[in-house]
Amino acid sequence: MNYSDGPITISSMRPRDLKNLIQTGESNYLEFKKTTPSARKIAREIAAFSNSDGGTILIGVNDDKSIHGIQAYFEEEYLLLKAAHDICKPAVDITIELIHCEDADVMAIRVPEAEIKPVYIAGKKKRLVFVRRNDESVLASDEMIEILKNETKGEGVTFEYGDRERKLFRFLNEYGEITVDRYAHLVNVTTFRSSKILVNLVSAGILSLSYRDNVEYFTFSHRTK
Repeated sequence: MNYSDGPITISSMRPRDLKNLIQTGESNYLEFKKTTPSARKIAREIAAFSNSDGGTILIGVNDDKSIHGIQAYFEEEYLLLKAAHDICKPAVDITIELIHCEDADVMAIRVPEAEIKPVYIAGKKKRLVFVRRNDESVLASDEMIEILKNETKGEGVTFEYGDRERKLFRFLNEYGEITVDRYAHLVNVTTFRSSKILVNLVSAGILSLSYRDNVEYFTFSHRTK
């Protein structure tokens, strides 16, 4: 079979390099799949990488880092392209590479970071946004979705330094982190208003959004330290 004539290309990666990559384990930038589960499920992984910093999905690799290989080349390709082009909105321009290793073939799906964010997945009731968090693709919070939108705008973000911001900065200087609910209580505003203020400060580069135990926290950005 000649894959170089179609969307699948032969990778320049050597087997040794592939094995080294696999040994690094799943992360913000790397995901293993024994096979492509379905177009919709793999679309979540593609969208999550695209909404983050991009990454690679290796098809034909088990979670235990062993190489399983792929068999149904064109079925895998069909599901991947359907996911990237039809289910992800806007479409994601993935590249599919084939790597031969240990008498098996592995597909490397290169997912670029999206220029227009967020990339959505159509849900039953609403559009869904996924992002990469460590070694998982997870649903984005409303705050993260707004941050992604602001990234795409590419406009300078300004903020008002008033009493609410002063209380926030004093709190962060003392405790290091704050949630939307805690900030709403601190300055006596709705969680909607609290979220808007914190998101705006993230987009201005003052704060960063981080996670711990499935809870989102806002902290000072490294750039402001």
